[in-house]
Amino acid sequence: MHDLIIRGGLVVDGSGGPPRVADVAVDDGVIVAVGEVTGEAREVLDATGLVVTPGYVDTHTHYDGQATWDDRLTPSSWHGVTTAVLGNCGVGFAPVHPDRREWLIQLMEGVEDIPGTALHEGIRWSWESFPEYLDALEQLPRALDVAAHLPHGALRTYVMDERGADDEPATPDDLARMRALAEEAARAGAVGFSTNRLPSHRAKDGRSLPGTASSLEELMAIAEGIAAGGGGVIQSTSAEGIGEVEGGYRDEVDRLTAVSLATGLPTTMSLSQNEVRPELWREVLQWVHESDAAGAVLVPQIAGRPLSLLLGLATRHQFEGRPSYDEIAGLPLGERSAAMADPERRARILSEDAGTGLGAFIAHMGDKLFPLDDPPNYEPARESSIGLAAQAAGVSVDEACYDLYLRDDGRQMVLFTLNGYAHFDTEHIRSMLEDTSTMLGLADGGAHCSLICDASVYTSMLSYWVRDRAAGTLPIELTVSKMTSIPAALYGFDDRGLVEVGRRGDLNVIDLDRLQLRPPEVAHDLPTGAARVVQRSVGYVRTYVAGVAVTADDADTGARPGRLVRRL
Repeated sequence: MHDLIIRGGLVVDGSGGPPRVADVAVDDGVIVAVGEVTGEAREVLDATGLVVTPGYVDTHTHYDGQATWDDRLTPSSWHGVTTAVLGNCGVGFAPVHPDRREWLIQLMEGVEDIPGTALHEGIRWSWESFPEYLDALEQLPRALDVAAHLPHGALRTYVMDERGADDEPATPDDLARMRALAEEAARAGAVGFSTNRLPSHRAKDGRSLPGTASSLEELMAIAEGIAAGGGGVIQSTSAEGIGEVEGGYRDEVDRLTAVSLATGLPTTMSLSQNEVRPELWREVLQWVHESDAAGAVLVPQIAGRPLSLLLGLATRHQFEGRPSYDEIAGLPLGERSAAMADPERRARILSEDAGTGLGAFIAHMGDKLFPLDDPPNYEPARESSIGLAAQAAGVSVDEACYDLYLRDDGRQMVLFTLNGYAHFDTEHIRSMLEDTSTMLGLADGGAHCSLICDASVYTSMLSYWVRDRAAGTLPIELTVSKMTSIPAALYGFDDRGLVEVGRRGDLNVIDLDRLQLRPPEVAHDLPTGAARVVQRSVGYVRTYVAGVAVTADDADTGARPGRLVRRL
């Protein structure tokens, strides 16, 4: 008598090997058979015509605060994610002196656009050290597993106080203490250390994220501490052409290569298309291959869609700050949309100065603006841009956007392809994901609440990249491996990421024919009623964590088998 048998599904096991029809049996949370399974089970699921994959391992999330109050971790849990890694990009909430809690909240708010009011209300502080933070995460039953990096911003501020917050150079004593605390964190179960080199990532008070300008010596000292504590991944957020990162990708590859060779630790970095040098990514991947050939481990994280903002009356838009709009800005969405439809108000708003912020920027970016339809299309044709439509109609980009925003009682959104869409297609993403050195990443679950919801990319990897993309798809076996076994192996999660005997029963059972993203929407479900953009999906027949169904037919079952994963 097994606990669970999934019968007759098309098993895409995460290894990159070809799919095959097989049964999967799970006992005590562990896969015990894959193939033809005889006997009975307490739960039997007929998966004929369905796809069975490992649960997705999302290594790039920002649920550091949300994980202390939310046992579901939406929206990631709506999209097949069964393991979420927190503490990316150098931001997080441990270690922390009690008088620095406010600083870390406004740092997270500034860098990751998570409402500070929600963090203030939701977080129940019960820790100072990083090991104590892990203990706090362990207390809450949850739908999926979580793990955490030690974040550079919190570590630096804890050790150096205002000098750290001001991103001043670390002294030898500072380096020794950061090394010791990194070792302590790794021994307690941190899965690595994260840092951030983007000058554009700033706290609400305008200061750079601590660690942005840190030296290689500092990064090396912290990495040595992680290695001494048992190991982990060094995660770095960088880019070229965004925020003027000194040295760009070339310097980033060199730094991470040096760290990996000196400490033996694996490293990972963000990689996306540069709008000014749109073929630079090809050079970067060649540098990565050279580093790996020299003995380093460097895994670029690739986003599954362009970096895009979701503009609209429910989120943010270019008419904010104009006096005639601000008069009605506090109205509920439907009433505000109706007020904006008044011809006299429309004329006044459109005639007012756009200022120097978002409004002035968008006015010149019409060819990067696209109506977001149902189902959402994240690779829109250039011919469908709002800029071209406005030109054909003889109106301004602002006028075209204005009328679009009023659709569906103000719920219509516009996709602003801000970065990674230089050629108005995503062929570069396909090529990067086909590269042997890369994995899927940068979904940013829990972050950028007012303008982005890329946590849903795990669904669109199958619904779009595997099934629907007219310009060329990706093989399902490759796509699944980029979301499961490859990130799991990088982070040392040797008990998951594959559908094979001995692995944890983290599984998705998917109706691929029906799998689809729903349009993004704004929910006011954070503490204090703070808003965030969320996106649901349909087509998940089951998502299992340790053999227990946490999602059934796209609905929450209420089961909470998830736990904290420590790298020990």
